[in-house]
Amino acid sequence: MKRLQAYKYQLKTNETEERILLRFAGSCRFIFNKALALQQERREQGEKKLSYADMCKILVEWKAGEASFLKETPSQSLQQCLKDLERAYTNFFKKRADFPQFKKRGKHDSFRFPQGFKIDQDNSRIFLPKIGWIQYRNSRIIEGTAKNVTVSQSGGRWYISIQTEREIDQPVHSSTSIIGIDVGIAKLATLSDGTVFEPVNSFKRHQQRLARYQRAMSRKQKFSSNWKKAKTKINKLHTRIANVRKDCLHKTTTIISQNHAIVCIEDLKIKNMSKSANGTIEQPGCNVKAKSGLNRSILDQGWFEFRRQLEYKELWLGGEVLAVPARNTSRKCTVCGHTAADNRTSQASFRCTTCGHEANADVNAACNILAAGHAVLACGEIVPSDFSMNQEPAEAIQAYA
Repeated sequence: MKRLQAYKYQLKTNETEERILLRFAGSCRFIFNKALALQQERREQGEKKLSYADMCKILVEWKAGEASFLKETPSQSLQQCLKDLERAYTNFFKKRADFPQFKKRGKHDSFRFPQGFKIDQDNSRIFLPKIGWIQYRNSRIIEGTAKNVTVSQSGGRWYISIQTEREIDQPVHSSTSIIGIDVGIAKLATLSDGTVFEPVNSFKRHQQRLARYQRAMSRKQKFSSNWKKAKTKINKLHTRIANVRKDCLHKTTTIISQNHAIVCIEDLKIKNMSKSANGTIEQPGCNVKAKSGLNRSILDQGWFEFRRQLEYKELWLGGEVLAVPARNTSRKCTVCGHTAADNRTSQASFRCTTCGHEANADVNAACNILAAGHAVLACGEIVPSDFSMNQEPAEAIQAYA
């Protein structure tokens, strides 16, 4: 099978190199925004959207005319911006993403080299067109053929992401076990075997410091030197919050994917679950403050990223991730199958009002998710979350076929 993998490293840049990287990122941002503005203008006039080839011709005219400064930036990086815009439009028309938005300075500054780069792993350096050799922190060996290199800035530091491709044998998972996972706020992940992974609560731990930095920035004159320094501190703190969360998720998903061949997880719609409850002027929302805190906690756990990492890691190891319906998984008794809101006596406790079965609420939900995964494997399709743990496989097939 073909395996695509990216290797990310921090660059060791000096002031001159950072100025060049900033200039390249600014030129790419300029082209993206200018091309997007042109496409929107044609759309308002009722004209057809220009293709990537047509935009490349216009790019040559821009470089020869009003935007001659673009000649200093590698042409391939500018063309990659047009490809990114074309991909954004494709995703929008296929309803995979929102309409393309204009890029802001200092937010996701990046550019890409599809060719012309050279990697010297022995000396921990990389050659980038029109920049030269730059040292990087070589933390691991690159495997496969390098296809492209993306240079990006985050928290005041520059990074390179090297996209590789290589052929490997079809993997076979070393384990044969199947597990159900219930994600939550009080507990990041609870497995059906009773294993619990505690949340790191990265944003919550740094929330007061972030608020203090933001108050300090609000007192500064906008765009002044002190304002820029305060903004840099905020950006670095945001980067730290994201890195702590990502580190926790990587460690957790690695342990789970290595120990279990099949992982059953709820098919949660994170975007809908974390929507604002403000409402409109005509129909104002209710419990807005409580819902805001819940949304913040959900996003702080990184449920979507948790599932994404599980999926690709299981794929690399020869395993599988099964998404099952989330309905009633926390209200259903794993013993008798009785489903009621009264079964969930508290956040951590579960007591069936029919048979009296008592268990940890998260473990009970994880067991229900595991049973739903068994039903999915038996039926070969997604089934409603209305099952009983004590059903025989034949009964489950008959109930959900």
